[in-house]
Amino acid sequence: MAYDLSKQDYTKTSLRAYLLQNGMNYNNYQGLGYANILYPSLRKIYKDDEQLREILEDNIEFFNTNPSMVPFISNIHLSMLDGGADPKEVKGIKMALMGPMAGIGDSLSQFCLAPLFATIGASLAQEGLLLGPIFFWLGINITLLIVKLLMGNWGYKLGTSIITKLSGYMEQISDIAGMIGVTVISGLAVNFVKITTPLKYVAQISETEEKVIAIQDMLNAMLPNMLAVLYTCLVFWLIKEKKWTTYRLVIMTIVAGVLLSAVGFLG
Repeated sequence: MAYDLSKQDYTKTSLRAYLLQNGMNYNNYQGLGYANILYPSLRKIYKDDEQLREILEDNIEFFNTNPSMVPFISNIHLSMLDGGADPKEVKGIKMALMGPMAGIGDSLSQFCLAPLFATIGASLAQEGLLLGPIFFWLGINITLLIVKLLMGNWGYKLGTSIITKLSGYMEQISDIAGMIGVTVISGLAVNFVKITTPLKYVAQISETEEKVIAIQDMLNAMLPNMLAVLYTCLVFWLIKEKKWTTYRLVIMTIVAGVLLSAVGFLG
């Protein structure tokens, strides 16, 4: 099988990870930056302008991960496309990797490297040495550059291995990746979407005894976080079927939240 991309192309793609945050917006987050990262390599794989346009449009979608980890995802993505994999199957793997790699990258950069170099740099600065802030800036940036290159090389090798050894199982791999992605998104919805209702009603137990029952307690007993799940499903339906943008959804959420809270339906 003839491949259009060289190892230098994958290295350039890894370095283009610095462009990920360009075009960041609330509609697709890093989607535009991710497509921009891939563009030069996709141009080599897809010679036809119409094919290139379609594949770029397919990648200008919601994407959000850690910039230091994105070369791992982008190079797996490219190596599989270069090997002839179905773009729809590759997209499932891309979306499944987005969340886990974000967690790994954030932990590495924010909770490991930043405190380490900040502690050393601050100690030097307290001694009156200009080297302190310089050490912090150079140390963390050089380390993250090395991480980007290593992740990119690993992604390239893994993507090539998938095409070579597992080409007959791509549909199953894509299905599994899709299930992982849905599981991650579902977990995020339950943990970050908080909707409760303060509604209560009085139940007459006997002629002399009444009991106040909270609707939210009943919902929690039947299906915890049911209101959050229902609202998430509504948002998904509006995006998929009605093609709503993120901005319309944000405005709807704010207006509905204020109005329903004002009438006492939401807590």
